[in-house]
Amino acid sequence: MGSNDSSNSYGISIGCGVVSFKRAIYLLAFLVFLGMLLQGQNVMRTVGRDLVSLRIEIISISLIISSLAIVLSNWKKVPVSSHQAIVSSLVGSGFAFGVSVDMNTLLRIVESWIISPVGAFFLSIVVYRILELGTSKIPPLKVERYLRYLLLLSGSVIAYNTGANELATALGPVVYFGLLTPFQAAFMGAILLWLGAFFLSGRVVETIGKGITALDPFSGFAAQFGAGLSVLLFTTLGMPVSTTYCVIGSIIGVGMLKSTRTAKSPFLKRIFLSWIITPVIAMALGYIFAKSIYI
Repeated sequence: MGSNDSSNSYGISIGCGVVSFKRAIYLLAFLVFLGMLLQGQNVMRTVGRDLVSLRIEIISISLIISSLAIVLSNWKKVPVSSHQAIVSSLVGSGFAFGVSVDMNTLLRIVESWIISPVGAFFLSIVVYRILELGTSKIPPLKVERYLRYLLLLSGSVIAYNTGANELATALGPVVYFGLLTPFQAAFMGAILLWLGAFFLSGRVVETIGKGITALDPFSGFAAQFGAGLSVLLFTTLGMPVSTTYCVIGSIIGVGMLKSTRTAKSPFLKRIFLSWIITPVIAMALGYIFAKSIYI
C-alpha cells in the first residue's frame, strides 16, 4: 500500500521539488500511524464489521489480491485504489463462501467512490480561486515561499487520511476478526507502508506529481487541500473512499481551471480504465479463489 499511496500524499510535493523523497516517506509513516490510531475505527467498523461476515479465508484472499493489484499498478506506472481492490475482493469472496454481504453498506461505499473525487474536483477549484484572490496583492516570490510550506501541510493532511482511511480499510477485517489490536495494526501498518513507499513508490509518484498535469506549488496546494478535505469528510462518516480518486480528481480540477489542455489525456485514459477494471477483476478473483478453496 505504501508503494501506491505515498504518491497521493507527497507526490505533488516531490514533483514540485518541495521535499525530498526520503524525508517525505518518514513523515508519511508517522502521520499514517497517527491517523490510523486516532480515527481509523470509523472505516474499520464499516469494512471489518458491517460489509461482510468474515472468515479467515476471506481476509487472506482479500489481502493477497489487493497486494497483487498494487504491485501490478506500480509496475505499469498507473495509480490504483487499494481500497477498491480490498473491498471488491472481500465481497467476491463473501459471495463465494455464501456468507452475509450487506448490500446497503456496499451501495453506500460505491456511492462514496463516485461522490468523493467529484467533491475533491470542485473543492480544489474553490480553494484555488480563494487563494488566487487572497494573494493577488502579495509579491509572487513571497507567495511561493509560503505556499511551499502550505503544500507540505496539505500533503500531511493526505498522509493522515491515508492512515485513517486507506490503512484502516486494509486492516479493518484483521482487527475485527481479532488477529490484531488497533494499536498493533497501526504500528505494524505504518512500518510496512514505509517499506512499500521506500522500495516501490517512485514510478507512481512520477505519474501523480508530473504525469497528469504540470503543477506548481500554487496549484499543487489547491489540489491537495481540496482532496484532503474530501477524504477527511468521508473518513469521519466511516466511508472507505479512495485517496487516489480524490487526489487525481482535484488535480484534474486545478488543471482544467488553468487550461483545458493541461490535463494529459493519455494518462487520464489509463487511470480511468484502471478505476473501472480494478474492482471488477478484484471481485472476480476473490470469487474464483474462494470457490477453489470452498470446493
